[in-house]
Amino acid sequence: MNVVAAVKMYVTRMAEDSGPGMKVLLMDKQTTSIVSMVYGQSEILQKEVYLFERIDSGGQHESMKHLKCITFLRPTKENVALLSRELRYPRYGVYYIYFSNIIAKADIKTLAESDEQEVVREVQEFYGDYLAVSPHLFSLNITACAQGLAWNHAHQQRSVQGITAVLLSLKKCPFIRYQNNSEMAKRLAEKIREVLSKEASLFEFRQTEVSPLLLILDRRDDPVTPLLNQWTYQAMVHELLTITNNRVSLSEVPGISKDLKEVVLSAEQDEFYANNLYSNFGEIGQTIKELMEEFQKKAKSHQKVESIADMKTFVETYPQFKKMSGTVSKHVTVVGELSSLVTRHHLLEVSELEQEIACQNEHSQQLQRIRKLIGNSKVRDNDAGRLVMLYALHYEKHTNNDIVGLVDALKQRGVPERFTKLIYSVMEYGGTHARQSDLFGTQDAVVKITKTFFKGLSGVENVYTQHNPLIKETLEELIKGKLKESSFPYLGNGQLARRPQDVIVFMVGGTTYEEALAVHQLNKNNFGVRIVLGGTTIHNSGSFFEEVQQAMQGVTRRHMRTRNS
Repeated sequence: MNVVAAVKMYVTRMAEDSGPGMKVLLMDKQTTSIVSMVYGQSEILQKEVYLFERIDSGGQHESMKHLKCITFLRPTKENVALLSRELRYPRYGVYYIYFSNIIAKADIKTLAESDEQEVVREVQEFYGDYLAVSPHLFSLNITACAQGLAWNHAHQQRSVQGITAVLLSLKKCPFIRYQNNSEMAKRLAEKIREVLSKEASLFEFRQTEVSPLLLILDRRDDPVTPLLNQWTYQAMVHELLTITNNRVSLSEVPGISKDLKEVVLSAEQDEFYANNLYSNFGEIGQTIKELMEEFQKKAKSHQKVESIADMKTFVETYPQFKKMSGTVSKHVTVVGELSSLVTRHHLLEVSELEQEIACQNEHSQQLQRIRKLIGNSKVRDNDAGRLVMLYALHYEKHTNNDIVGLVDALKQRGVPERFTKLIYSVMEYGGTHARQSDLFGTQDAVVKITKTFFKGLSGVENVYTQHNPLIKETLEELIKGKLKESSFPYLGNGQLARRPQDVIVFMVGGTTYEEALAVHQLNKNNFGVRIVLGGTTIHNSGSFFEEVQQAMQGVTRRHMRTRNS
């Protein structure tokens, strides 16, 4: 089960099925992102696709009858209307039309009526209706899928379409299980089952010995994971710099060169990134250092490379290293910026405390340390606020909790009111009343955190941490055949007689790169088990705050009292 390979195969077939000759690829905003996630521009040029157009760009375009037009569009009413207009006044010689999902018969009829000049050669459904981020991870790019803790109707519909497309592209007709305390998870499961039943002929795949499983979870059951600082490369870049459709903006970095203002981080097109997605921050620094030392041997140079700053100087001094190492010099810039943020904002100290709040029950000691960090002006407002959120989620029911006192300390520090209000919103969104899991292990023995500092390179220290996202435990139980049906019921009568092998997990309210890493490790360590993870979006703490704010709109807050009740 590989979502990148599935989408890539569709794009390849689109480019090749139209035969030889020069082509234009006509897309919409979403399909442009879908294609760019799996194909680099130079790669698609090799398929004789020389022009890329947006169907919604408007304006007059010149007629180019010598070009074949491949259209790849989402099957929306707007796109059908725009394509009908295109076919009435065709700019290109012939059209090969591909929709990214199931298209209504009435829409096909509309298009046929518009094709008066008979330029359409083919109309097909290719189910690449999602962003394939890595082989086991997909996203639907929906931030804030809920309003008033219930589905936004348009976002629910898009989620049904996205998951349906994943199932069709992977050729899976699954049993469905969902998180029992989540109305949103249940609604989504029911809507997907309606599609499986209505479009049964599309889902007639070869039966496997063990049926696949779709497991639908809710972000509210684990509000902790998106609040934590990260230390593996991909997750850390997303938390500190934000990854949007494989692109990272570095325009804020002082003195950045023009060609590095926006960088592409794609495991498909960047070998260094592919090999280091899940490396911890210290290992990345060490890997780059070794590559530079190897180059120095060849160049018979003796320049010292001891720190991140030395690395930057090295890349500037040796332009031929840039050529030889391809993408590595780009990563020197990214790692340099991460390192600078870690130092400037005391993120090691902040992260260490975050991990301890998430993994240990030492209330009074943690409370003192939070107060101390709130008083440190080098710590960013949102890091101070996140520590209070984690504390509030963990110690909400503790007799001596001082949530109110910590919120007051944030106010005295000058943290904006909208952020202090967000602490109560997070408690309402993911507090004890909203969770069915024992998130902080308060019923188990205290987990002892282990710390290792990696010091192979000055300027890079990495704290290895104990926190495991809840999804890891849920999936381990599932793999063993021990996931409680009372907590994760099957939809309908059927159920798996044996342990699952092919599992598609979908997180309503967004997943994270930390959870993607957990799934990657489970795939690696469990022979015969293949798990694909998806979410309405892929969160960092900033987008998670948006998710919570939107979800809490119009909800009466029960937490304004906050002292333990």
